[in-house]
Amino acid sequence: MHELKSPNKFNIFISTGEVSGDLQGSMLIAALKRQASARNLELNIVALGGDRMVTAGATLLGDTSGIGSVGILESIPYILPTLQIQKQAKKYLQQNPPDLVVLIDYVGPNLGLLQFLTKNLPLVPIVYYIAPQDWIWAVSPRNTTRIVAHIKRLLAIFPGEARYFAEKGAAVSWVGHPLIDRLQTTPDRATAREILGISSTETAIALFPASRQQEIKYLLPIMFTAAKQIQDKLPNVSFWIPLSLPVYREAIASAIQNYGLHANIVEGKANEVISAVDLAITKSGTVNLEIALLNVPQVVIYRVNSFTWWVATKLFNFSIPFMSPVNLVQMKSIVPELLQAKATPENIVSHALELLLNADRRQETINEYQEMRRCLGEVGVCDRAAKEILEILPVNHINS
Repeated sequence: MHELKSPNKFNIFISTGEVSGDLQGSMLIAALKRQASARNLELNIVALGGDRMVTAGATLLGDTSGIGSVGILESIPYILPTLQIQKQAKKYLQQNPPDLVVLIDYVGPNLGLLQFLTKNLPLVPIVYYIAPQDWIWAVSPRNTTRIVAHIKRLLAIFPGEARYFAEKGAAVSWVGHPLIDRLQTTPDRATAREILGISSTETAIALFPASRQQEIKYLLPIMFTAAKQIQDKLPNVSFWIPLSLPVYREAIASAIQNYGLHANIVEGKANEVISAVDLAITKSGTVNLEIALLNVPQVVIYRVNSFTWWVATKLFNFSIPFMSPVNLVQMKSIVPELLQAKATPENIVSHALELLLNADRRQETINEYQEMRRCLGEVGVCDRAAKEILEILPVNHINS
């Protein structure tokens, strides 16, 4: 016999994965809690995500923050863990139908959940927040069709994303990018350098080698080789490496020693590091936008297994205008992107030194950051998203 539920208490299920998804999910959960409290609603949030989401107030059904990859061979180690968590999630949903489901990014697993929900729990409304990037490369138009057909609302973070899905027939709201909210609490450069103990005469460079295991293998050696060459040319340089997941600490610490870098691993202060440094050398990902919003020039690199790259480009004609979110916002080259064969230590060093030593080039980058910033919306992104989600809950029918 099911327990009678209070008319103002609602169960929300949130599904996301990887480090960035955990961050976005935690910010959304905090906003949902704020907005629910203002409406005298009680939320029980169960999620697939990570520790940040737990801290924000979710009950974690499965930890997906470290499960993620890009590529064919790269994804093999994560197939079984993903399937196991998906099975667990589907069983939970079947036994505990929520009042609403929010899918955040995490395209493969979340599209699997979308299909399951559509078939087994067709009356549960689904919101997609940060949709798959079909609007950029449209690898599978079928994904777009499924999303448009089965979701109640799509909350877009990029203007291009909103336009694309609206044109395809989805009910879309452009809320802006959540990093606009996150960076409101970031200390300024002088304060950040004081927190980290970076002197005013020191050249500080942030390194972001990995938020996925494959990046430790394919990106870290190239990035650290370039860092060593920069260190040899600029003796008064130090490197700062925010740790995305604790599991990567040992590999990064060992590499620092092997390459002889003057480097510091920092945990829990990624924004302070970005705010403090003169330059970032980084993998492609959400962190690129954080760096841009804090006006730090950056060099973006990305590599996958050579077989994956060959299959994608030769067999599937994979081609995208840009990889970094910074360049995707306005579809223009703002930061240098070094992909696959172009991601060499020599190319990294060349771009890095230009951005460090050429004042005109630095200023040009910062000016373009300002223009890009205007396309990401105003502060209050997460609260706007939370309001949209709460409007879909049946409370509105009860109170009407």
